[in-house]
Amino acid sequence: MMVKHQADTLRKLRNAARRVRSHLPAHLPPVFFLTDPERVPDPMAVVERLPAGYGVIYRHFGDPDPGPMASALASIAARRGLCLLIAADPKLAISVGAHGVHWPEARLGEAREWRKTFAINTASAHSRRAIHRAAKAGMDAALVSTIFPSNSPSANRPVGPARLAKLCANTSLPLYGLGGINASNAAQIAEFAGLAAIEGLGN
Repeated sequence: MMVKHQADTLRKLRNAARRVRSHLPAHLPPVFFLTDPERVPDPMAVVERLPAGYGVIYRHFGDPDPGPMASALASIAARRGLCLLIAADPKLAISVGAHGVHWPEARLGEAREWRKTFAINTASAHSRRAIHRAAKAGMDAALVSTIFPSNSPSANRPVGPARLAKLCANTSLPLYGLGGINASNAAQIAEFAGLAAIEGLGN
């Protein structure tokens, strides 16, 4: 039963990802997996299962020595044809040969200075104003949260797919939905937004 459940989950996610690919720019992955040491303690196991063309955002949350994990993820990404971004650390991204950086909303000023260094730059966005700022800073995409009810302790009130659709319609910047995304609900936003998840890809 577990194998059947995993196969069904993968099928639903791949179907949703195909819908995303129809509208996202070709250089952007349809799906991002975001690491989280508390909620997904073995990110490498998840990354090893991701289909080619998906993306990984490594968030090291103040780890005093993030280099080894970043290097390990970069090695898997290169072998499996994945896009790797390092959160909020352009120097680490350069050192491991990552494709780019994922920037916190509060550091968009710094992000603007680094945007031409990397192939892909994304940013967090929690409002329409933040999406506008990310676009002006030259970001390739923004991750909007929280879309569905989430297990994250920092999750905001869910935006919902209808509100996300309106945000997408009012900007030329590609948007990803983050927060509570999983195989069961991914299709609700796949027609207009990319998919970004933590536990939704980790199970």
